[in-house]
Amino acid sequence: MIVLAVDCMGGDHGPVVTLPACRQFLDAHPDAELLLVGRPDALAAFSHARARVVPASEVVGMDDAVEVALRKKKDSSMRVAIQQVKDGAAQAALSAGNTGALMAIARYLLKTLEGIERPAIATQLPNARGGATTVLDLGANVDCTAEHLLQFAVMGSALVSVLKNDDEPTVGLLNIGEEAIKGSEEIKRAGELLRAAASAGDLNFVGNVEGNDIFTGAADIVVCDGFVGNVALKTSEGLATMISQFLREEFSRSLPTKLAGAVAYPVLTALKKRMDHRRYNGAALLGLRGLVFKSHGSADALAFEQALRRAYDAASNQLLARVQARIAHAAPLLVAPRAIPQEDVR
Repeated sequence: MIVLAVDCMGGDHGPVVTLPACRQFLDAHPDAELLLVGRPDALAAFSHARARVVPASEVVGMDDAVEVALRKKKDSSMRVAIQQVKDGAAQAALSAGNTGALMAIARYLLKTLEGIERPAIATQLPNARGGATTVLDLGANVDCTAEHLLQFAVMGSALVSVLKNDDEPTVGLLNIGEEAIKGSEEIKRAGELLRAAASAGDLNFVGNVEGNDIFTGAADIVVCDGFVGNVALKTSEGLATMISQFLREEFSRSLPTKLAGAVAYPVLTALKKRMDHRRYNGAALLGLRGLVFKSHGSADALAFEQALRRAYDAASNQLLARVQARIAHAAPLLVAPRAIPQEDVR
């Protein structure tokens, strides 16, 4: 059995969304069990043979400061869920709660893997090839050294090897141009480290990529700092929202528009489905001594179930062991990063 610990109270909607998603997930995965973490009174109505409630008396709010979540709410559903992973009761934890708090609590309880200075947030963005591009970091680390970016590439390669069953996924470094001479000094140094890692057989590095390449699918993995990655993520989500709004508004105006819409509707609906960020929900917090996944805070039941599926796939395909193996192989290159300001967890 694959056991997942679910923070049922986190996010914008809490049990109204998380419980229906958990039921759908359990019905589709007969080899999975769920630990439903939260206030017993809020979860009492849920009953399933492969689910049990783990009580937690507090909830981390979406606007709670990291300090509050980490030091004052020690019995929060978020913290208790991650504690299940630390104690070995679950193979992965999932929360839709406050991202900064989730990263801080996960890092405090689980610690980082040897050879990894900073954990990173990785998720998938849809691309023109009908698949998805994995991008990291997405906001955990605003300031990154070249060594950090190399670490992200190693961890991202392990993640995609699980998601795509491909031992040599391609890695691109996000830059302002494809040429190796372009970019800041830190980015150029990162390119040198990534090329060295490729020569050593640690990565399948294809060189620099530009912002549009995230969506063309030029590389399986795109590595960047958390500031740029978060902007790319929000841009993708905004584009998907714009398409949905366009379909609702434009095809309800006049008769000619409705007729044109009837012809174009199948194509536009397929595009809307491909761009639907709910289908790619579920970001991995990589670099920890345990598996933790983050759902979008505003996720509906469909999106939260997708995040459950990602956590399940990671656990069942031994993602943590694969990350550790890749880190061990690349250890000579994963030198201690030079000192820069502490990360700004968002």
